[in-house]
Amino acid sequence: MTDFLQLFFSGMATGAIYSLAALGFTLLWQASGTINFAQGEFVMLPAFMMLGFMSIGAPLAVSFAMTVVLAVLLLGWVFKRGLVDPLFKFGMMPIVVATIGLSIAMRNGLRAGYSAEAHPFPSLFADKLFNIAGVTITLADVGTFAVALILVFVVQAFMTKTVTGRAMQAVAQNTESASVLGINVPRMIFYAFAINAVLAVAAALLVTPTYLAKFDMGESLGNKAFFAAIIGGFNNSRGALLGGLIVGVCENLAAAYISPAYKDAVALVIFMVVILFKPQGLLGKKVERKV
Repeated sequence: MTDFLQLFFSGMATGAIYSLAALGFTLLWQASGTINFAQGEFVMLPAFMMLGFMSIGAPLAVSFAMTVVLAVLLLGWVFKRGLVDPLFKFGMMPIVVATIGLSIAMRNGLRAGYSAEAHPFPSLFADKLFNIAGVTITLADVGTFAVALILVFVVQAFMTKTVTGRAMQAVAQNTESASVLGINVPRMIFYAFAINAVLAVAAALLVTPTYLAKFDMGESLGNKAFFAAIIGGFNNSRGALLGGLIVGVCENLAAAYISPAYKDAVALVIFMVVILFKPQGLLGKKVERKV
């Protein structure tokens, strides 16, 4: 039983990481009706940005703040104006294909232009252990889970309780009607991409000490986060949290009790089971969308 609880809590921390990346998928879907398959690389790039700022002597907190500004510019404004805006009028599929190509370009560009080596990254939390009833939990696990939980509920509250958040959802539901109602559609879409960029930097800060800063760190993370977002419900921020935790815990248990070789397949198996019986996800709701 102690081993099971150890694996369970360790999986919760891993799942919280997936949840943060999955939150980016659900946010963009709720606010702009788009899917960004470069979401994993959107976490990878800020990790290297922070490493770059720290290499010139900036403390971690300053590096984080400077990276947030740079990420909002590059992953928010430039990404929206350079890729999404020109393709938005052609529908979802060109954007999906373009983001897949962007993710490949970002990975290989960083490997060719900077390094293929894994780089260590300082942790936000002290190296401290807690022993509760025989179960060992690190401060990093607790902190990662707590930060992910807070971010998910802040985003959920912003999207459902504020005028701006509801306007962003209205844009995603029907762009033309939102425009007729006086909503500034381009501004709402930019807000969605800017918030997603900030979340990506926060995820990078929490993820990179575990994954190390590496050009392909976003590949597996992006895939699992996408599955987690669908498992939880693509139109529900809390679904991103639930889906991430389910994937994290289940793959930890599968690696221990079945085989580590099947660990990366767990998210796919859960995804297939969920969409067979509840296509809208565990917490998702059926919505009508303009096609």
